[in-house]
Amino acid sequence: MKKNSIQWIKLVMLTLTVIIIAVACSRNPITGKKEAFLMSESKEQQLGDQADPSIVASFGLYPDETLQSFINSKGQQMAKISHRSHLNYEFKVMDSPVVNAFAVPGGYVYFTRGIMAHFNNEAEFAGVLGHEIGHISGRHSAKQQRNQILSQVGMIAGVVLSKQFRNYAESAGQSIQLLMLKNSRAHETESDELGVEYSTKVGYDANYMAGFFKTLNRLSGGGEGDRIPTFLSTHPDPLNRFENVGKLAKEAQAKDPRSTYKVGRDEYLRMLEGLVFGEDPQQGYVENNVFYHPQMKFRFPVPTGWQLANSPTQVQMAPSDGKAVMIFTFAAEKTLDEASSNFVTNNKLTLVESTNLTVNGFPAKAIVTEQLGEAQQGQAAAATLKIVTYFIKDGDNVFMFHGMSEPADFISYKNLFRNTMEGYARLTDQSKINVKPDLIHIHSVAQSGTLSSAFREAGLDAKKFNEMAVVNGMELSEQVTRGTLIKVLKK
Repeated sequence: MKKNSIQWIKLVMLTLTVIIIAVACSRNPITGKKEAFLMSESKEQQLGDQADPSIVASFGLYPDETLQSFINSKGQQMAKISHRSHLNYEFKVMDSPVVNAFAVPGGYVYFTRGIMAHFNNEAEFAGVLGHEIGHISGRHSAKQQRNQILSQVGMIAGVVLSKQFRNYAESAGQSIQLLMLKNSRAHETESDELGVEYSTKVGYDANYMAGFFKTLNRLSGGGEGDRIPTFLSTHPDPLNRFENVGKLAKEAQAKDPRSTYKVGRDEYLRMLEGLVFGEDPQQGYVENNVFYHPQMKFRFPVPTGWQLANSPTQVQMAPSDGKAVMIFTFAAEKTLDEASSNFVTNNKLTLVESTNLTVNGFPAKAIVTEQLGEAQQGQAAAATLKIVTYFIKDGDNVFMFHGMSEPADFISYKNLFRNTMEGYARLTDQSKINVKPDLIHIHSVAQSGTLSSAFREAGLDAKKFNEMAVVNGMELSEQVTRGTLIKVLKK
């Protein structure tokens, strides 16, 4: 969670609006043929304009002017030669460790700092950039009425209103932090083709785009940190994309022959100096079953064995079996009574009990509510979901803790919910507050040898060797020459 997300949350609450529009006939900008689209271009723009503030509020912009300037400059250059160059494109680096890049209608393209850390040259970046612009060029979101853009902002509404609670709880337990547009295999193939075409047109070697799929494949195999790339799950093609994109690159270069194609390895790597790598503990971290937030100076216990997903606007916790979920987030309201009343009313819940109390010195209010299903003939409506919510007043903020499960499981989880919620307390331990994230450091190899020996010479923790080999797009046994730039970590 981020301290500066509070004001955004008060502007962007609950889930994003999903716009469904009547079928209209329009010309495909790539093929030139007339096709039926599910939304007009103006509605595409409207959807993107509505989504962008929520995405920025949910994940935050990465505070690095150099990287933001780089992605915007390269993005605008590529947008000008795309099939929909007339759109007002925006390109942003998001403050998330998840390895992902995604686009939404209207010309919005986002890269996480996690994926930026895994590129090893400008050519790899340019290929993925072209791929994402390709989704916009191909109007892929406009062709799929079922696609939705979901924000993790205030996801409680999606849980309460959903008949698929178990599915939601399971996804929360899997630490999914970005849910983006999923595209068909045909759309992915078309975007790969456009990624190669666009990156080649602006002078980059698209063979490196092909090579980046090997990095994604290695990430998906697990390893230390188990940092599985969301990019791979939302772009679900097998590793043979490496071969396909390699063929496309050769074809594109035959059509657009140049004496050289840009790679830009050293220039790109130097931009990454000081990039936050992995989770930023200042935005919240778990240690010995306690969640600490150094910036906002609070803590609370996490149930043993539960998985936790932390985003700038909320913390989700769930057991591996998906039978329950807890969500900690901000309330838009200033008072406990207003926050609790609006929560019940807005989500159409039935209030079962309400109690005023104090949680470790903080004024609080606890309520139990139920979501009722449809009444059966001759019978009263039965509860389909039971929720205990604690509203805690901390300074100018009201925080909400939601613990929910199906009614049959609620009794077994009720005390666990309350123990976590009543464990909310002020964080004063300086050793927990003064924690620092891992930062990317660009190291010049002092002596030729293996990547492994270069890591040792740079003082990298041996436990990080395998992970950083993937981040460098290399094998530990691979030879590196003196003066080669590699990525290592520092505090």
